[in-house]
Amino acid sequence: MPRLDDIDRKLLALLLEDARLPVKEIAREVGLSSPSAGERLRRLQERGILRRFTVEVDPASLGFPMQALVRVRPLPGKVLLVQKLLEGIPEVAECDKVTGDDCFVARVFVRSIEHLDGVLDRIIDHAETSSSVVKSQPVRRRPPPFRA
Repeated sequence: MPRLDDIDRKLLALLLEDARLPVKEIAREVGLSSPSAGERLRRLQERGILRRFTVEVDPASLGFPMQALVRVRPLPGKVLLVQKLLEGIPEVAECDKVTGDDCFVARVFVRSIEHLDGVLDRIIDHAETSSSVVKSQPVRRRPPPFRA
């Protein structure tokens, strides 16, 4: 398990709040010089702890006010085909391969129930699905605990 010291934890916390913070500001917040903070960030990337810097987009503002969680159970012999189909559907924002009765759980962004039906129609010949419309998201995606 990768070990993090207090400075690493502070760096991660700052970047989780705003991944666009300049290194100079990050360095000031953690009490390091800019080159030292930059080196720390580079090492976190090399160790695979910090994978990328990203943006959070509001799907509703792009015309996708509805989310659904879709459990997908491929028909016998169709797992790889269904995985490829899911990978090719733009409305599928993320998909996990899971254990249990279903093979996949996908988060889908859609405009309406009818739109969701159209998305599911793309895999229905190869899988059974069960959908739940997301009413709210009290806990957004977050990293595992890294504070000591």
